[in-house]
Amino acid sequence: MLGAGTATLAVTAPPAAAATTPHRVLFDNSKAETAGNADWIIGTSQPDPLGQKANPTAEKDWTGALSSWGVALQKTGDYSPKTLPSGNTITYGTSSALDLQNFDTFVLPEPNVLLSASEKTAVMQFVQNGGGLFMISDHTDADRNNDGADAVEVLNDLMTNNSVDSTDPFGFSIDSLNIGTDNPRAVSSTTDPVLNGSFGKVTGSIIRNGTTATLKPADNPAVKGLVYRTGSSGNTGAFFATSTFGSGRVAFWGDSSPIDDGTGQSGNTLYDGWNDPAGTDAALALNGTEWLAGAASSGGGGGGTCTAAQLLANPGFESGSSSWSGTSGVITTDSGEAARTGTYKAWLNGYGSAHTDTLSQSVTIPAGCTSAKLSFSLHVDTAETTTTTAYDTLKAQVVSGSGTVLSTLATYSNLNAASGYTTRTFDLGAYAGQTVTVKFTGTEGSQLQTSFVIDDTALDVS
Repeated sequence: MLGAGTATLAVTAPPAAAATTPHRVLFDNSKAETAGNADWIIGTSQPDPLGQKANPTAEKDWTGALSSWGVALQKTGDYSPKTLPSGNTITYGTSSALDLQNFDTFVLPEPNVLLSASEKTAVMQFVQNGGGLFMISDHTDADRNNDGADAVEVLNDLMTNNSVDSTDPFGFSIDSLNIGTDNPRAVSSTTDPVLNGSFGKVTGSIIRNGTTATLKPADNPAVKGLVYRTGSSGNTGAFFATSTFGSGRVAFWGDSSPIDDGTGQSGNTLYDGWNDPAGTDAALALNGTEWLAGAASSGGGGGGTCTAAQLLANPGFESGSSSWSGTSGVITTDSGEAARTGTYKAWLNGYGSAHTDTLSQSVTIPAGCTSAKLSFSLHVDTAETTTTTAYDTLKAQVVSGSGTVLSTLATYSNLNAASGYTTRTFDLGAYAGQTVTVKFTGTEGSQLQTSFVIDDTALDVS
């Protein structure tokens, strides 16, 4: 034959939707956010700050330099803030309660450790699928844990070195600067939701050793500078900027001083930028969170609408292996098995000896889609003569991004051999708002061939 074993069709779908309110906000503490004099946490009770005080009325009810931010959100009754504690990994599409799929907004408050490859994929997919990302930098060389990476490098690396989109996806890059002191002013706007949100009018912010961003609207026309360093405008010197990516939203802030409320764990040198009269930092932080959370009104990383579409690329394999990956030779024009349509098909197994093949493709299922139907046409040809024993099998499964089997859709075998193709259809609506992998695994025994031939795949959403 041509082809062997397990065919893995990787379907990337946004995670499951959750309640619209309270909006779920996850503050990161897995990237050395408390290193050195920093204390960028909403509370010492982690992951749930309510463990310190369930009904906070003042910022000191929770301990952390970001407690003003967390308490202000909690007091509205419309937000549920949590923390990703130190030692944890940023994930998307797993069963963890702290997985990004369970949140509307993810805050990275001056991260000081480079994200791993899988973590960058998780964050980018979270935003792409409707999540809100709040990126807070600091000045260059603010390497608080002395690991060789500061927040400028960490955040730029996220945007330029990930598996989802490294071609300036948000339309800006963070400048390698250390601006000592400035009071950046907001652009004039009566309609921008961040500058005119429910938490108050934003007129400006503060820089107490921070940086700015360079905007690149040619790469992403959605990028917009809202607060600028004194003397700057347009595409340079943006101290606070917003953008979109996929179905999600992004906010950038060039300094951690504005989010510091001046109180936290003992031994840290903190500064009350939250209440500094030179800026309206509390309103900017809270309005920014409000806007970001609105990007996922129907669920974590799964907000947005649905446009009817067929999502699989090269669904009939007529472009060869384009957009697919798997065992060499699985996608073929070999005349030993006929394609259903066209000339290409995916031919798994058929060797007459122990063998396994793979085939995969990533796809995003928008959470706003109420219908998601996976279909493929399957022809099973076998030399087995038994009518009772399944010696060779093909499994169709849904698998999480971490490899956990979420569901076995069907198992076919030599007992399903028949002339011609049969179209199989499965409902994947339960995975809207998730990242999943649709996995075909073909396993052939040690003798007598069975061929599993797949053609005309589709993932139709509406």
